[in-house]
Amino acid sequence: MDIQFEFKNVDPSEHLKEYARTRFEKLTKYIKREDSAVLTVMMEVDRYRQIVEVKLGVDDLQLTAQGESEDMYVTIDQVLDKLRAQLKRNKDKEKDRRKGKLDRQHNPGASAAPVTGPLGGIGAEPVIERESLEEMKPMSPEEAVIQLEETERKFLVFVNAENERVNVIYSKNTGDYGLIDPRM
Repeated sequence: MDIQFEFKNVDPSEHLKEYARTRFEKLTKYIKREDSAVLTVMMEVDRYRQIVEVKLGVDDLQLTAQGESEDMYVTIDQVLDKLRAQLKRNKDKEKDRRKGKLDRQHNPGASAAPVTGPLGGIGAEPVIERESLEEMKPMSPEEAVIQLEETERKFLVFVNAENERVNVIYSKNTGDYGLIDPRM
């Protein structure tokens, strides 16, 4: 990985460069082709603020992270943690995509094949798979969001403690959550 340094209002000491270089080289375990990776580290001092901005370019992926504190070394560690989290999240997404493709290859029912009915004819009624729910205890929508985040599902059916009706909380593509509350 090629690491480039830029300094603004900072004395570019070798110790600081070496510290940053050894810290950021730990990111190579998250990068497939580390020879094509370019990491630009911009260090700046603005009065009492020590600012570090990092840009990482790998193939078609561009990541940035920024941090500030009163100590340059602490700021470097903050930015390293942010960048590591972004890389880990990206790596997990790739794994999920590959896993999804592999599941469809090994499980033909998971692909978008035509629906067949009991007689095997195309266009017949789909099969409904029933799932039993655990006993639903009343909870607030906020508690439902927390429980939804702990699972891999896209929605959660629960009894709303505020109005004692069955509600559905679901995650939107924007990262927000939606609440379906039928009025009876």
